[in-house]
Amino acid sequence: MGRRRKSGGASPAEGEEESSQTKMETEEEEEEEVIRSGDDKTSADYYFDSYSHFGIHEEMLKDVVRTKTYQNVIYQNSFLFKDKVVLDVGAGTGILSLFCAKSGAKHVYAIECSQMADMAKEIVRVNGLSNVITVLKGKVEEIELPIANVDVIISEWMGYFLLFENMLNTVLYARDKWLVNDGAVLPDKAALYLTAIEDAEYKDDKIEFWDNVYGFNMSCIKKQAMMEPLVDTVDPNQIVTNSQLLKTMDISKMSPGDASFTASFKLIAERTDYIHALVAYFDVSFTKCHKLMGFSTGPKSKSTHWKQTVLYLEDVISICEGEAIIGSMTVEPNKRNPRDVDIMLKYSFNGQHCQMSRTQHYKMR
Repeated sequence: MGRRRKSGGASPAEGEEESSQTKMETEEEEEEEVIRSGDDKTSADYYFDSYSHFGIHEEMLKDVVRTKTYQNVIYQNSFLFKDKVVLDVGAGTGILSLFCAKSGAKHVYAIECSQMADMAKEIVRVNGLSNVITVLKGKVEEIELPIANVDVIISEWMGYFLLFENMLNTVLYARDKWLVNDGAVLPDKAALYLTAIEDAEYKDDKIEFWDNVYGFNMSCIKKQAMMEPLVDTVDPNQIVTNSQLLKTMDISKMSPGDASFTASFKLIAERTDYIHALVAYFDVSFTKCHKLMGFSTGPKSKSTHWKQTVLYLEDVISICEGEAIIGSMTVEPNKRNPRDVDIMLKYSFNGQHCQMSRTQHYKMR
């Protein structure tokens, strides 16, 4: 369910100096050592390893909605950064740190746990900003900053379904440990929404497919497929109901436990149609800017790498305009791996053509 990653490599050109060959052999030995130690890895280690490959960063950097919003926030609101000490949580390639440095930050501490930290250090160096940006490799919870406080914390912590990967708690940890009392957390607001869609064709392809596979019943896999939310781009023409706000989060004030919640919803049909799935998406806002800035990952907005999160229903609901699906959604981190998300959906419908009441469980892995 994770982001798509590319793989690949290149061989050295003929005629390279012997020192390059020696360096390659050393790197190969180091890589073999990493492979040998792989048995000791935890799920958290694999999470950080996934961010070591440049492909995932390429995808995020090319997400113009995401990256340009951050750039505009930083460049157009230099009063938030000029002569301030900034902490970049989960810095990746260091792009946000570079923006902050260009906007006049006194110093930027960029924390990155994956191997990409080594690349970030080099990126900072070749761009002549080593005197302004310090890249620190390690987990936020284990690193000690060379200073007691920071004025600003900036982070792109949002995962699929807003909360997948649970990086929000890391930002809150950094906030409580280092941020000055009147400091800024960017972004500072997030909101999760729910709507309902018609999606017969895709549900048939991804879910009903398992009922008859070349004449054989494989419906046991269908049950598993139903439990795993699908991250995909939804055509706005598929939307049948209103959008319901499920949860708002104030990153500057909330506690880690607030990311676990139960929220009720009422989705009212705006046309007569069938409903096959519910769809979740999120917005983020930067409210401390001169004017409100932010972006939405909803199906009616410009697409982002987060896309939307589709939760297929066991029932096909035949709904008439004005009728409503009512229910609740419970969201919490998985107990074994807190970076995963467990979702419980309860819904009921009492319409002209059908009635039902059901509870479904989903696991984002």
